[in-house]
Amino acid sequence: MKSMTGYAKVQSAFGDKKLNIEIKTLNSKQLDLIVKLPASYRSRELDIRALLGRLERGKVECVISEETSAASAAAFNGDLLAARFDALQSLAASLGAADKQALFNTLAAMSDIWTSASDGDVSDDEWHQTELDLQRAIDLTDQFRQHEGDVLEKDFHRHVDLIEQKLQQIPAFEAERIATAKERIRRYMADADVKEVDENRFEQELIYYFEKLDITEEKVRLQKHIDYFRQTMADEPVCGKKLGFVAQEMGREINTTGSKANHVAIQKLVVEMKDELEKIKEQLGNVL
Repeated sequence: MKSMTGYAKVQSAFGDKKLNIEIKTLNSKQLDLIVKLPASYRSRELDIRALLGRLERGKVECVISEETSAASAAAFNGDLLAARFDALQSLAASLGAADKQALFNTLAAMSDIWTSASDGDVSDDEWHQTELDLQRAIDLTDQFRQHEGDVLEKDFHRHVDLIEQKLQQIPAFEAERIATAKERIRRYMADADVKEVDENRFEQELIYYFEKLDITEEKVRLQKHIDYFRQTMADEPVCGKKLGFVAQEMGREINTTGSKANHVAIQKLVVEMKDELEKIKEQLGNVL
């Protein structure tokens, strides 16, 4: 079992550039990718999204950032500035604007005179290293999810065990439940001043009445759902949706048992089982 909560950060260097890869994942009904990249990696966004697809489900935020030394942060295109200065100098003089310093400052402020190191696409060699680093970050995120999933699995086992314990306590009250129901019906008949009672017919009516209140099938089905819940946790690493369906079926059997119980002690056990099941449902939304 894996959780949808995960985190990883990988740092690496390529030449004079430092690269940071950070992945954070939270719960979501489907795979929801948020990718933030420097300009030089935008051409690789589809490749990055394809790699992140390994995380299968959840809200996944991947941030890739780069740090470049000041010396290489931008390259000065002196030839371009000189060509423009020569072309405009004579024109400026003819117009009576002979301030060479002002002309130089204006040309030097033009954006295309300075070429950012991140303006171009990332090289194939750098992308190959980044791809390996991204794979490592995804592996670390997956390990984080597995650890969180192990914690959730232990918690689920504890709550399921408690539901099973409450279920196994129900038979102890069923004989008393039947006797109490019989006594209640006889008391109603006495209060109604019924003089003669056909015992055979009375027993037949009791049998029909108790068939309506029988919870044997509900108990059997609930036990099967509990076993299947445990088996799914053990056998399937990606099981959040399936466990949600099983928990829903468990709730249905518990509710039906409560509506048929007609006994205070059994109804109390039903309330306690519902409480444990709600604790499971609260965490199921975070299971991959």
